[in-house]
Amino acid sequence: AVMALDNGLARTPPMGWLHWERFLCGTDCAGHPSRCVSEQLFVEMADRMAAEGWRDAGYEFLCIDDCWMAPTRDGQGRLRADPKRFPGGIRRLADYVHSKGLKLGIYSDVGNKTCAGFPGSYGHYELDAQTFASWGVDLLKFDGCNSGSLEQLAEGYRRMSLALNKTGRSIVYACEWPFYLRPVQQPNYTEIKQYCNHWRNFYDVYDSWNSIKSILEWTALHQDSIVKIAGPGGWNDPDMALVIGNFGLSWDQSVTQMAMWAIMAAPLFMSNDLRHISPEAKCLLQNKEVIAINQDPLGRQGYQILKDKTFELWERPLSGRAYAVAVLNQQQIGGPQNFTFSLTFLGNGLACNPACSVRQVLPASRDWGIYNWISSLSVEVNPTGTVLLKV
Repeated sequence: AVMALDNGLARTPPMGWLHWERFLCGTDCAGHPSRCVSEQLFVEMADRMAAEGWRDAGYEFLCIDDCWMAPTRDGQGRLRADPKRFPGGIRRLADYVHSKGLKLGIYSDVGNKTCAGFPGSYGHYELDAQTFASWGVDLLKFDGCNSGSLEQLAEGYRRMSLALNKTGRSIVYACEWPFYLRPVQQPNYTEIKQYCNHWRNFYDVYDSWNSIKSILEWTALHQDSIVKIAGPGGWNDPDMALVIGNFGLSWDQSVTQMAMWAIMAAPLFMSNDLRHISPEAKCLLQNKEVIAINQDPLGRQGYQILKDKTFELWERPLSGRAYAVAVLNQQQIGGPQNFTFSLTFLGNGLACNPACSVRQVLPASRDWGIYNWISSLSVEVNPTGTVLLKV
């Protein structure tokens, strides 16, 4: 087995809420008080997460992304929150978040500046780790902008991992290491998993079908090098943000994102406005059966097993000899299409041997009954939609 980061964390993919994508680098609190990155925003999200079933569904991390900092470090060289937008500092916010039964995530960068130009952690790894621990932070998303050479990048990711472990506080470590390596060299995932709890492979997710589609294409294309490394303690992050409940995805595309992120054993971090979310989006994001697939204790990542014209068939081995199966229709024209496949395709022919029960999880939950291993299944799927089954 591949050695996972020795902090005992992320036994299943972490779940939570992240400000990046929906709130970007909003620093104008005077002009747009409800849309800026501020203590107020996180307090309001924490309230919603606790009161409206999000925490109970498994979304436990409330994560601050870039742009939380003051433009300079303090006199002792420590990072500090922007005093106007975070008047109580991060410690007070962490205490509040913890009082709601949630955990707080924060953001920094391996280089000398963050992607948005705020102070980075280069030259301050140990100090920043101690600072975050003293504030009561539970997760660090560590970005890779402005890091100089690839050797410096790798060294920075390793050092921050060790520095976090040395604090004695349990802090989930979310890296962007392979994303910044990839243009130049093939990442060594065995090494990355020794230092990180999850690691990002691909571009920022956008609130659009094109973005979701490109992430799925990239994942299928590279599955031979990334699927085998995922497991308890370390996960591939196809850019974590679920953009369900925003503006860019149709209903079927939202179902596809939810289903496929569960198949990929991806961290589930929503980036949306929980103060204004439709009942449908909430219902999808809190779907217990889909979350159970994502959080399956076996911790195997799913993969594409068949591509046939516009259809893709994916499977994910689950505990109890079950499988999650996704049928994705990539066609963007016309109406629903039928896809028929033999159950012998699944689990190298073993998933349904000699018989199995099939249950549809998405777009709606219903039992399909018992099949034998040479049966075929015919699945009707809307354009850009997905049918998620449990076999």
